[in-house]
Amino acid sequence: MGRHQFSLRIEDNLAVLLATRLNAMNSIKNVARLGLGLALIYAGIGHFTFSRVEFRAQVPTWLPLDADFVVLASGLVEIVLGVSLIVLYRYKKLVGLATALFFVAIFPGNISQYVNGVDAFGLNTDSARFIRLLFQPLLVIWALWSTNAFDYFRAKKR
Repeated sequence: MGRHQFSLRIEDNLAVLLATRLNAMNSIKNVARLGLGLALIYAGIGHFTFSRVEFRAQVPTWLPLDADFVVLASGLVEIVLGVSLIVLYRYKKLVGLATALFFVAIFPGNISQYVNGVDAFGLNTDSARFIRLLFQPLLVIWALWSTNAFDYFRAKKR
């Protein structure tokens, strides 16, 4: 075996290894995207059924809309986003961005729950409600990462 052939084999092996790693990462992202979609569908159904009262408790009192309307509308949005994350693979980046923006839009409800000391979803202490606030940025990151929506921000820098 010549030196040139040995070099090509190393390069080929590295290419295969890189492709395998990329496929594994894409598989993890797909599972994360599908999991987020299912979680949103479940939460959205909860807005209409078993968690409706608790979701009403999170609607900020300063919001000039009927709390029940906000709960139902946000539940519908969650279901649509969840289904979109699962079935609209071709548009996953756009759906991921929309999902992240939704998580930002509902964050005032979490802040209101903390500031006003509202008990809901088992969050019955200030520390529990505060810790819940820390998870909202993780949901935003989850939506952007699992759909490759971070690419929108990377493309702008170039």
